[in-house]
Amino acid sequence: MSIEVFPVEGLPIFHEGDSFSGEICKKIAIEDGDILCIASSVYSKTKGYTRVLDEITPGEKAKEISEKCREDPRFIQAVLDETADLIIDYPFVLSQLKCGHVGVRAGVDNSNIEKGFIIRLPPEPMASAEEVRCEIKEITGADVRVIITDTCGRSFRRGQTGVALGWAGMPAIRDFRGDTDLFGRVLEITEEAVVDEFAAFSNFIMGESNNGVPAVIFRNCPFWNGHDELFFKSEEDITIKALKKL
Repeated sequence: MSIEVFPVEGLPIFHEGDSFSGEICKKIAIEDGDILCIASSVYSKTKGYTRVLDEITPGEKAKEISEKCREDPRFIQAVLDETADLIIDYPFVLSQLKCGHVGVRAGVDNSNIEKGFIIRLPPEPMASAEEVRCEIKEITGADVRVIITDTCGRSFRRGQTGVALGWAGMPAIRDFRGDTDLFGRVLEITEEAVVDEFAAFSNFIMGESNNGVPAVIFRNCPFWNGHDELFFKSEEDITIKALKKL
């Protein structure tokens, strides 16, 4: 197996109303089976998932948290507006979104956007990935797989990495349960988060500063069987339970 990786370079600065899928198809030839990873921040800009800081009025909770975290209370209010479940609010805000994703500041960001604006994560990232997949199919005729990515920190390790927010055309998890290892032992718990692995490597190609590469294509990738239960159910997530007891 030999997998090829192509950064989609030369894309413009995107604004609300721009066709992200259309611009990608202008810059690179897309083939059946390709996996297209796209940065959530750029996708959100084209869909208008942005806010103007000066138009946000912080509430008492936002003011309280901002004092502890030394953050702009308007920014904290935007974070709370995106939060379905507030896990901790100090030394940083960690919250769960409606889609199941857990992230610092609910994924709200003020980088790679014009001054005075903030970017929200796509509220329905699975539907967004499917939308991009359908647009690529309509433009090129190619049947691709799509992952919408975001940058996220990890428990127990320093540094950020790319993770999958939404995906379409493939299962998130490659399920090895029931297979056997090299010595014939039956695998009972092995589930590989493949969409996160692609998101992480695409993040390495995209970069975190001014690279200007919001999309990456992986070619010659095998297909796999599995399921989409990437996020723990609330009763399963021992990390969230422990953090809420702090």
